[in-house]
Amino acid sequence: MKKILMVEDEVNISDFVKLELEYEGYDVCIKSDGREGLKEALEKDYDLIILDIMLPSMNGFEICRRLKKEKTTPVIMLSAKDSVMDKVNGLQIGADDYIAKPFAIEELLARIEAVIRRVNNSNDYIVKFKDITIDKNSRTVKKNNEEINLTNKEYELLMLLIDNKDKVVSRDEILHHVWGYDVDLETNVTDVYIRYLRMKLNQDDKDDKEEYIKTIRSVGYIMRS
Repeated sequence: MKKILMVEDEVNISDFVKLELEYEGYDVCIKSDGREGLKEALEKDYDLIILDIMLPSMNGFEICRRLKKEKTTPVIMLSAKDSVMDKVNGLQIGADDYIAKPFAIEELLARIEAVIRRVNNSNDYIVKFKDITIDKNSRTVKKNNEEINLTNKEYELLMLLIDNKDKVVSRDEILHHVWGYDVDLETNVTDVYIRYLRMKLNQDDKDDKEEYIKTIRSVGYIMRS
């Protein structure tokens, strides 16, 4: 059963939408306060969030902005104004769709189904490791929703280690799969690129700590989940 969180302070709207969504087979949670809604969204996993813009204690834009820094949960924003700028602002901070009040429940249901379907289809191309998210289609790497710029070799090295997570990958395997070198070639290129990759993942160009990539002395490297 798909779980939906709705953050909406107009009781007549939230009660009506909850009733209709539950009839369609969704599990629905309602929060009427902005801060409570953000707390709920961060602490629990939902398949989709319906988020009003005008809310007590924290508006929907701020909730969406904070949420998208930590999670990739899809968001449909609601607004009493059919304003182009509201739509633009919502989409720029990570909202997946926008619908103006008043709306027909059939339209909301169609938007929900479309967003969930789009997310499910894209999940085949999304790889996650701890707080790192990789989009294999665009070859983009993000940490806490902030993009990390990797070279092609750094990206290929990262994917090799993640595809073999919890397994030690030897230096010879790395050379063969990332550079295509013969396994008997003596070079420290693997160690150099591991250091580059660590620095970027740690987001500190002076930091070579093993937070993500562990060294197995005399053997190779491993990324443990």
